[in-house]
Order: sequence, then C-alpha cells, then structure tokens
Amino acid sequence: METYDVVIVGGGVIGASAAWHLAVRGCTRVLVLDAAPGPGEGSTGKATGGFRVQFGSEPNVRLSLLARQKLLRFQDEVGVDPGYRPCGYLFPTEHEETLAALLESQAMQRALGVDDARPVTVDEALGINPAIAAEGLVGGVYCPSDAFMRPLEILRGYTEGAQRMGVRFRYGATVRGMGVQDGRVATVQTDAGEVGAGAVVNAAGAWAGKVAGLAGVDIPVTPLRRHVAVTEPFGALPECMPLTIFVESEFHLRMRSGRAVLLWAHQPNPRDPFDASFDDAWLPEVTSRAHRWLPCLREAKVDRAACVAGLYEMSPDRHVLLGPAPGVENLYLANGSSGHGVMHSPALGQLLAEMILDGSASSMDVHPLRPSRFAEGLPIASPEFL
Repeated sequence: METYDVVIVGGGVIGASAAWHLAVRGCTRVLVLDAAPGPGEGSTGKATGGFRVQFGSEPNVRLSLLARQKLLRFQDEVGVDPGYRPCGYLFPTEHEETLAALLESQAMQRALGVDDARPVTVDEALGINPAIAAEGLVGGVYCPSDAFMRPLEILRGYTEGAQRMGVRFRYGATVRGMGVQDGRVATVQTDAGEVGAGAVVNAAGAWAGKVAGLAGVDIPVTPLRRHVAVTEPFGALPECMPLTIFVESEFHLRMRSGRAVLLWAHQPNPRDPFDASFDDAWLPEVTSRAHRWLPCLREAKVDRAACVAGLYEMSPDRHVLLGPAPGVENLYLANGSSGHGVMHSPALGQLLAEMILDGSASSMDVHPLRPSRFAEGLPIASPEFL
C-alpha cells in the first residue's frame, strides 16, 4: 500500500493551493485525489473571478488581505499570471440603514489596513459606473483595489507547480471511505485502492460534508446551486467596469472578455441539492434586474450556451471552517467558503500548510474560523449582504 504524508481530497483551487504550499516547504509526499475527470472540471472552473476585501467580518477581511499579498507575488512565486486586475467593487444601495451597515463595515476594513475603501454619494457612484440607473439609490461604498482574477490560471499555477515538486494528482478518483484509528485517519479508500495517510485535507467543496462523514465527522457544509448568465459580445460597457453589486436586489454583474456576466443570488431549489444543471426559469428574473439597473443591457442578448450553474459550499455563517476536525486530529478542514473559495485560496493553502507542518497557523489568527465554533454556539457575525 502506498503511503503519503498528506492526502488531499479535492483537486480544485483550494486543494491545489494546499498541495503547492506544502510542497514549497519540502513536504512533497502528497497525493491529491479528485473525482472529476481532470483539473478545472468542478466548481473552480465555474467561478466568476471576483476578488474583494470589502467584507463585513474581520476574518474574511484578513483572509482577503493575505490572499491579495500572495496574488500580487503569484507570477514571481508560482510562474503563472493570475490575471489580477484592480477594477474595483462598487456597492450601490437603496436604503439608509443598509448604507449605515456598509459604512460600519468599512470602518472595520480601514482599521485592518484597507486604506482605499471609501463611501460614495449617488453622483460619485455614477462617476465610477456611468451605466447604472441612479433612481432610488441613496449612496454606496467603493474600493478601487478590489479586483478580477482568473480562477483557472490560479488553479493551473498551483497544480503544475506542485507537480513539478513531486506532488501526485489523481483525477477520476472518488474517495469511498476512510479508516480511522485512535482518533486519526490512517487510510483513505478510493475506487483505485487504498492509500496510507499521515494527514488528510478535506478540500472537497460542495461535497465536503460527505467526505467528512467518511471519517465519522459531521460538518454543517451544504451545496447551494448558483447560476451565471452571460451575454453575447457587448461593447457598451468597459472591460474594467467595477464589479457592481446592487445590495437590496442582490443583483450584480461584471464584464469578462467583452461579455456581461449577470448574477442574482436567489436560486431555484432543485430536488437534488447536488444538481448543477442550469434552470432556464431563472433567466427572466436576472435579466429583468439587469435591465432595471443598467438600461443599456436591454440591447444585450443572453448567450444561452455560455450560461452555467455550479455549486457553492455553504456554511451557516458563510465563513470557512478551517482547521483540524473535532475528534479526528489529523483531518484538516477547509470547507464552507460560501462563494469565496477561489479568492481566498492562496491564503487558505498557506494556512493549511502551517497548521499541518508547524502545528498552528502563524500568518493570521484562525481561531474564529475553527470548525468547532458552531457546536460552541459561536458563529461569526457579519451583515448578510457583505
């Protein structure tokens, strides 16, 4: 039986980041198992590529700041351009109480070092994104250093870099079981056989709950289907238009490769929670919001063939569960990022490597993110819209 120092379940961007960060520190006896046929064929390949530090909780802001540092060094360290472009995030709002909550969160962000986040009036918001409809807005917040990135290039950088250092990736490898002895995972069973493991990382995304269950661990991580509508090529909006999020309507959009990418948080509820098929009944709802808030989009046509649906991995407080699993000391969780997994993946991989190799994380305080917080009745509080 083959034995590895670390077995990572999930070869998406978080698993690949963990593999690279372990390998760059000399831990190269690492095996990454992924059920998909090849790299980028899971949730990472459907990510829309946004990056922000404008969050409503300190842990998420700190994760973003650490990840941003690493993305700015990514090409030098990993050898691949992550496509990081600071085009900004703009949050227009219709209600004074929402604006007050955004400004309260912004004060926290600035205290942590986000020195360019600022409030904006309606006129200033129009100056930042002239295409938006101002009627009904009362103001908003804006951070010009929030950015876009290329999820598949980040995945490629980490995967190929880890492979060059000796990490093995196996695709089409479904994990079927784990052998737990004396509170530790000793073996991992797959369709292709059994491997020994010194430590195991659960980076299985929306399937993290099922994977944790194989080791007898119950974690509150569930899948949520999210849709993405894409227009045909559309030249009326600039490529570096800030990602614009209309807070109350939960509609947001960005430009990507000359097309508008349209998103709306409310999703049809499939019978199978792991169903990632696209539901056409969602399209009229998102396009009506697009036409309301950016009238020029009435001239754009949706490219149905380019529309996709994927799965978020949701936790109850919309923050990642990071650290050893309760009751299984060598099973490390990086689950429940709730839509922020790609943007935080550089930070999560580094923190996982520190916990596995050093016994604790040193790059930031991860105590608030501990997996046991829900059983302790201490979820992380943050505004639902941020």
